[in-house]
Amino acid sequence: MIAHMKTTLDINDSVMQELKREATRRGCTMSELVETALRLLFQSRKRRVDLPPLPTFESGGALVDIADHEALYRAMEGR
Repeated sequence: MIAHMKTTLDINDSVMQELKREATRRGCTMSELVETALRLLFQSRKRRVDLPPLPTFESGGALVDIADHEALYRAMEGR
């Protein structure tokens, strides 16, 4: 058995107009569209996982100051 709960929401007029247009475009009710959007919001939050830190390494230091364009070009071109 599927249970549904009725509720009242205060939605900005311009957002409500977009909701009506989008529901019409998709051929669904506004309630179905809002429920789908909320489900997607909650699913994306569940899938968010903290990523492990990026690996670090010792590079031996910078070979050229990247703010010095001429030095950078010389290093890239092997001059």
